[in-house]
Amino acid sequence: QVQLVESGGGLVQAGGSLKLACTASGGTISDSAMGWFRQAPGQERDFVAAISPESFITRYADSVKGRFKISRDNAKKTVSLEMNSLKPEDTAVYYCAKRNTPALGNIGSQFRDWGRGTQVTVSL
Repeated sequence: QVQLVESGGGLVQAGGSLKLACTASGGTISDSAMGWFRQAPGQERDFVAAISPESFITRYADSVKGRFKISRDNAKKTVSLEMNSLKPEDTAVYYCAKRNTPALGNIGSQFRDWGRGTQVTVSL
């Protein structure tokens, strides 16, 4: 089983940027779709973005489209989420997740392996 560790979260003012990283260990991610989800206090975990194994295909939630960019480096076993023009409603714990298939997904139950999350807080 692959272990995923997120990093890069923090406190940022509205309009600012953050770049999250997810580092995998204990296995490969090169043949798997990867994704980012987020969960705000008292809310369900929501899909943010996903990327295919060779980075040919990406998918974004409408709420982040045009502001966030997902990327990956299979050699380094990392997946990144670049977040720009951040808004207070982006405040959440952000989770990295791995599927056991190359096919993109946007539902949490489709992803098998999860990190513990990193907190992103956007202030006014």
